[in-house]
Amino acid sequence: MISYLIRKLLYGLAVMLGVVVVVFFLFNILPVDPARMTQGQRADVQSLQAIRKEFGLDKSVPMQFVYYINDLSPIGVHLDNKEEQQRYHYARLFSVPGDKVLALKWPYLRRSYQTHKEVAVLLMEVIPNTLVLATTAMIFAIIIGVFLGVISAVNQNTWIDKLAVGLSTLGVSAPSFFAGIIIAWIFGFELSKYTGLNMSGSLYSYDPFKGEVISWKNLILPMVTLGLRPLAIIVQLTRNAMLDVLGQDYIRTAKAKGLSNNAIIYRHALKNALNPVITAIANWFASLLAGSFFVEYVFGYNGLGKTTVDALEMSDFPVVMGSILFIAFIFVVINILVDLLYVWVDPRVKLS
Repeated sequence: MISYLIRKLLYGLAVMLGVVVVVFFLFNILPVDPARMTQGQRADVQSLQAIRKEFGLDKSVPMQFVYYINDLSPIGVHLDNKEEQQRYHYARLFSVPGDKVLALKWPYLRRSYQTHKEVAVLLMEVIPNTLVLATTAMIFAIIIGVFLGVISAVNQNTWIDKLAVGLSTLGVSAPSFFAGIIIAWIFGFELSKYTGLNMSGSLYSYDPFKGEVISWKNLILPMVTLGLRPLAIIVQLTRNAMLDVLGQDYIRTAKAKGLSNNAIIYRHALKNALNPVITAIANWFASLLAGSFFVEYVFGYNGLGKTTVDALEMSDFPVVMGSILFIAFIFVVINILVDLLYVWVDPRVKLS
């Protein structure tokens, strides 16, 4: 098991390294001067040179890549001075030649061109909002999706089954950004006096008397929009798995023993039909973090997606690059956890 885990971690590390290479060279071929973006068009020559030196832009592209890897690596080589320590917040391991130290640190995602804040700090301010949105959307998709899938399977070839299948097909086909615009217009504008919902708004709002307060109603529409696609997938997976299980011999045996339909469906059939659904849930949760980009932008929801799109509009590339690396890291971690869960749950899965 330990060797299996180490092998998966090495695969994950290789994937992350590939993502870093693609992200770095993709954003370094764009015709944007980070020094100008940081200091503005009226900056003096000395300030521009200082910024280019800080980001290593006065070096060749291969050397810039080496500097970028050194910034991202949890163990890196840095100058042994107060300025470097404050920038990277490192813990010294031991000294190396050239007044440098081998240091232990968190990955340094550099600074935003626009706000001059550290990208890691900027992302940590909005990531919790996106996690709340993705988690609630997944819970919504699981509850409604499994329920509709079971009802559809139990009532196979009836109007209920056809309606559930038709709605799930529509949910898979509709792009999230298009569905978000329609949902925002109908429930946040046309029917707003009945629903009490807004077309846009973030999880937190400012009240002049109470200060920052949570506005749960602003979560409803983006949650439903983001959860539509996984909901549709879960409906179809649950329906197909339930139909397969309901045709098994042990289900017929349970019926012959006189067990009630509810006991057969929920205690026996559904439990064994949830394996493919669990797989879909694990994979979709990571996808929801990436899929939240346009949903957050449509609803003005202040999360990782909206922050990334806003940064892309302003050519604030360190924020965009940091966001992409975070999403890739979440994908890798979840895939490793799912692989380990397979081994633990299903002994038929081999470790080789």
